[in-house]
Amino acid sequence: MSRRSERTGKLIQREISTLLEREVNDPRLSKLVSVTEVALSPDFMHAKVYVSTLGSEVNKEDLLAGFNKASGFLRKELAAHLRLRQMPELSFHYDDSIERGAKLLKLMSELSTQKNEKTGSGNRLRTDKGGKDGTNKRSHNRGR
Repeated sequence: MSRRSERTGKLIQREISTLLEREVNDPRLSKLVSVTEVALSPDFMHAKVYVSTLGSEVNKEDLLAGFNKASGFLRKELAAHLRLRQMPELSFHYDDSIERGAKLLKLMSELSTQKNEKTGSGNRLRTDKGGKDGTNKRSHNRGR
């Protein structure tokens, strides 16, 4: 992806987020919805908009249907706010990376608590004072 494509994608992402927050009245899109990424085609004619939501109560198909219904409005508003030669066609895709990350963090915390339960308080670490001079080297004088 070129630098111009990345910058334009970030700009479109920011504008769509602002429009979702302030302008869109669709109840399917009023939940905690975030635009995670915008990927533009090399000719800037098509944009894949990846969206995600927090909470499992939202149906993904309803969310994407709401975005597809609002795509004309979003495209018109983007054209009014952004100075691009041609506004790309928007296609919306669900991004489940936030959910996968949350599941991974939950599994890691469960493993951590299981490990702490197994080690328990009976197995405390011993601290070694080391040799006479305060270093960690022990002298092994075996009758020499």
